[in-house]
Amino acid sequence: MTNPGFRIYLKVNRPDKNLVNRFEGIPVANIADNMGRISCVDTAIKPFNDYKMVGPAITIKAPLGDNLMFHKAMEIAQEGDIIVVDGEGCMNHSICGEIMMRYAKKKGIKGFIIDGCFRDLEAVETMEFGVYARGVQPKGPYKNGPGEINVPINIGGQVVFPGDLVCCDSDGIVVIRPKDIEHVLLKAEKHNEMEKKKFADIDEGVLNKSWIDKVLIEKKCEIIDDYYNC
Repeated sequence: MTNPGFRIYLKVNRPDKNLVNRFEGIPVANIADNMGRISCVDTAIKPFNDYKMVGPAITIKAPLGDNLMFHKAMEIAQEGDIIVVDGEGCMNHSICGEIMMRYAKKKGIKGFIIDGCFRDLEAVETMEFGVYARGVQPKGPYKNGPGEINVPINIGGQVVFPGDLVCCDSDGIVVIRPKDIEHVLLKAEKHNEMEKKKFADIDEGVLNKSWIDKVLIEKKCEIIDDYYNC
């Protein structure tokens, strides 16, 4: 028997924890630059505190304004996981608040990413728990279902599969497929070192910017040593 729209998958293929931990401290921007710059969640889903987080996704497809499956997903999630909710962009109801966040934090869940709304903003702003969402709405949720857990979802223009690595900081969110994690990590770490070298060169006044004129010449940009004459 199968029941599309109302089902739960209990197992998730999580990426290697050692690889996950190495993404800590690498800016989302540097990761995204090494993924063709097309793997980020839309900026409408934004952070509501300064908590940065990296972890495997537990995914939820939820009906408008309903959090029954959200509660069940918190029971399934393991320490280090991030719960990612396709709430259909609902702005009329929050689907979680401080109680759920405190419970999830106690379990070791790193945070929530919600294509929809939450409530209890004042608590979130000082909580060491990641909350990324479209907005804040005091009106609470229903608990009727249906919904699905650990299926592919769409959140902010990105498809997220259960077990995908999600990296989140103040710039936003980038999504990495498990099979790509090691490759992306090596490139992002190299990018990070390159960026640190540029920072040092700026401080020492030796940053090489010759590439700018080289590109302009290659693209046949006209450069006129005179004033604009209208």
